[in-house]
Amino acid sequence: MVSVDGWVGKAVLNAGVIILITGAGGAFGKVLQNSGIAGALGETLTKANLGIWLPFLIAAAIKTAQGSSTVAIITTASLMAPLMAPLGFTSTIAKALVVVAIGAGSMVVSHANDSYFWVVTQFSNMDVKTGYKLQTLGTFLEGLTAAIIVWLISIPLV
Repeated sequence: MVSVDGWVGKAVLNAGVIILITGAGGAFGKVLQNSGIAGALGETLTKANLGIWLPFLIAAAIKTAQGSSTVAIITTASLMAPLMAPLGFTSTIAKALVVVAIGAGSMVVSHANDSYFWVVTQFSNMDVKTGYKLQTLGTFLEGLTAAIIVWLISIPLV
């Protein structure tokens, strides 16, 4: 018989929390998109002359604020698309590096507003404090390392 204490019940409880957090993150992402904060952020950072760091920083800021890597990627790509030529990202290699920089930015700072954080911490039996020490710090280093590699590759190419 299926019960709350059985394997199905436990699975529903574990998945339910993650589904609720993912849904809340998606809703918050939509609020951010509709508020215009992503556009304002993009305009501000464009004036800073950051080169290949710009797509990374935009994606990282959006990811950190609302938790979804997917929303960070889509929003950053839509912000970067009209800026590619003015910023000098016209070659095939430059465009590819921008895509990788966006991906790197979308992976940083996985914390409590990110369903990935909850998947990792819950299925690894970590408490939240340990999750911040390991998951959040680990994803920060992962994204930053990828961004540094993209920057190093871009120096002679872009």
